[in-house]
Amino acid sequence: MKLGAFSISLAVKDIQKSKAFYEKLGFSVFAGEIKKNYLILKNGNSLVGVFQGMFENNILTFNPGWDESANKLDEFDDVRTIQQQLKKEGLKLETEADETTSGAASFVILDPDGNVVLIDQHV
Repeated sequence: MKLGAFSISLAVKDIQKSKAFYEKLGFSVFAGEIKKNYLILKNGNSLVGVFQGMFENNILTFNPGWDESANKLDEFDDVRTIQQQLKKEGLKLETEADETTSGAASFVILDPDGNVVLIDQHV
């Protein structure tokens, strides 16, 4: 199963302080808009999203169809295929992608400790 690019999406209290902190760790702004309270920061292949006031808990995010630079991959497992495989494995989905569609879609599962895992396809 190919899950695509990985990032962690952090629920932060102060996006300015978070930006400054991660820049000290060598990250730079890759995407997002601070005025809209979210930034994606990148250091090499590592991605950290900081989101102020958008969700309560941190989220592990996978993007099928993208590499870590948001370039479309020629070959990847579609989010709906991944969803079907996980359902066959007996995992409970918190939200589901509409399997009658194609293109961008997402679904959410929780790991055994309640951490949110977002499978979020943009292509």
